[in-house]
Amino acid sequence: MSIDKGTFENLVPSRFITFTFPNPSPSHPLHTPLLRVAVLDSPTQPTTTPQLAAMLVPTHRESDWTFSTHSGHLLLNSRHHISRLIVIGNLPSSTHPTPHYTRPIDIDRTVLSNIENALTPLLLALSPKSSFKHGLPEIPFLDYQDDLIRSVVVDICVGSCVGEMLIEDVELEGSGFRRRLRFKRMPNLIQTQVRIIPIDRSSDVGFFSLGDLGFGLDTGSLVQPYLAPMVASLSLIGSYLECRIRDGLRLKALCLGVGGGALLGFLDDQLGFEVVGVEADEVVLTVARKYFGLQESKSVSVCVGDGIRLVQQIAGQGKRPNFDCLSDCIVDKLHSKFDVIMVDLDSSDAGMGTMAPPLEFVEKSVIHAARLIISDHGIVVINVIPPSRSFYENLVHEFREFFAELYEIDVGNGENFVVIATVSPVGTDSSDCKNSFLTKLKLVTKGEYMDSIRKI
Repeated sequence: MSIDKGTFENLVPSRFITFTFPNPSPSHPLHTPLLRVAVLDSPTQPTTTPQLAAMLVPTHRESDWTFSTHSGHLLLNSRHHISRLIVIGNLPSSTHPTPHYTRPIDIDRTVLSNIENALTPLLLALSPKSSFKHGLPEIPFLDYQDDLIRSVVVDICVGSCVGEMLIEDVELEGSGFRRRLRFKRMPNLIQTQVRIIPIDRSSDVGFFSLGDLGFGLDTGSLVQPYLAPMVASLSLIGSYLECRIRDGLRLKALCLGVGGGALLGFLDDQLGFEVVGVEADEVVLTVARKYFGLQESKSVSVCVGDGIRLVQQIAGQGKRPNFDCLSDCIVDKLHSKFDVIMVDLDSSDAGMGTMAPPLEFVEKSVIHAARLIISDHGIVVINVIPPSRSFYENLVHEFREFFAELYEIDVGNGENFVVIATVSPVGTDSSDCKNSFLTKLKLVTKGEYMDSIRKI
């Protein structure tokens, strides 16, 4: 593309431009004659001298959605909170992530310094005029690091709602093997992941590529960072759940958002819940069944639909409820109130950055509907990725209007919070020490996060 020399003189909120540029120093790791350059401006204008930064795309990951898509770059920029981010890398070899990736051996720091020095004139040419107020601007190179050692693409699918999605097996530093699901519209976000175990444990996996290994799924544990805290939140109503069990009643959960189905299976297998899952995209459910071990049964039912709209229908708000698309089995389960609603929904608008839940879920009519379908001692548990402090504060404010108490768990990854809204005040019960449900909950979650629940 042809670019006017004055294009980059000013910051333009949320602007995103990519172009190719002759490689000033064609050596490893930037070895292609032409480089791909992406310039991203922050959505917000700086109040002082703009902060600039550059980043080199990791070698052999040029085609990864994180570094090659519009939405991937937007999320990278929002993560680092800078005014202008300049991302430079080899030209992507395809429009899809590399089928097989292995992290290269550490590159000599001297080589990287030479590449960074060779790129400095380009970075200065791409800097806004306002950054030269006090002389030449300082443009540090950010070091992109993650724990990915190896990866292999298992499948690429396209869903009617979520668009293109990627299923990949990965080896992570210090964490073993995972199967992961990513959406192209939110490439930096791991939608779901499960632990996988090499079938032939006697093999030295270091001598194999991931594609040569057979894997079995470990569905008895939760490795997605926020799922264990969501389950731990059940301890707030442990006494109530224990009473229901002693009365011979089955615990009931509604899960808005299914993903790979790990949460649904865990609630059923490990804690004895009857679970209904709602997923907007039928292809996601197909992927969950085929690659992530989702199994439907008498106690686990899933349906395709808008989870927010279904909550409103069950509550009897708006139009007369229409369950024609649901099986009789699921309809029967929707007639009685739930003990817990687990909300794992993210925004479909990549331009909003990483955000959960979507704005529609924080509307008063939806929160009121959720309150109506929860039992008198039930809870709503929400995975929250706040794009801003005001979003989080507004969510808390809106839920206070309809629920007795609110609690929070900081997942500890700098991104997720779990917010728990209780219908009734949470009391202390001396019988908790004899509570078989709490004993089991501590066992299957290894006691993680139960002591981290904070009232807000």
